[in-house]
Amino acid sequence: MSKTAFSVNYDYRCPFARNVHEHLVMGLRAGAGWVVEFSPFSLTQAHIEDGGVPVWDDPARAGDLLAIEAGLVVRDQFPDRFSDVHLALFAARHDHGLQLRDESVIRAVLDDADVDSDKVLAIVADGGPRAAFRQAHEASVTGHHVFGVPTFVLDDSAVFVRIMTRPGTDGELARSTIDGVLALLEHRPELNEFKHTSIKR
Repeated sequence: MSKTAFSVNYDYRCPFARNVHEHLVMGLRAGAGWVVEFSPFSLTQAHIEDGGVPVWDDPARAGDLLAIEAGLVVRDQFPDRFSDVHLALFAARHDHGLQLRDESVIRAVLDDADVDSDKVLAIVADGGPRAAFRQAHEASVTGHHVFGVPTFVLDDSAVFVRIMTRPGTDGELARSTIDGVLALLEHRPELNEFKHTSIKR
């Protein structure tokens, strides 16, 4: 059976990206038939006005990129540890209220996941992860008009999605939630916007 291949972007500062990526990771751990590309996106860059200094070239904003750059190193150099680090970076920001611009926070996340923080941050300092981050961000904007996170991209279609729930440890819930998004994306292109007017608590 062929697996569904798609990408989903993220910025660790977004709580809705946190929700979606928890569903993705838990669904994959439960055996979902997906091939997921975890694609970085900079909300800082998305909010810079035309003519402003790009975040990639602004030393004062380097901290805005640090967590994603570290995550990219783990994704590419330590792929078996990526899902743990990925979720832990979201948790550091949204569950624990920590500042992802703080290198010590990033080091703690890496060390707790048994990843060599010195090695990861040395690779970040060399600049390669930033170049990859910029390339991925700009490609999504140019190729799919992406404006925010989380955005799913399947073939030539892209859709910005907000999921209000978290899966906890329920892998089947995670699978069905993401499969529902993919079904709408693939089979209901005429559905452009579907938004509840209120949220039941």
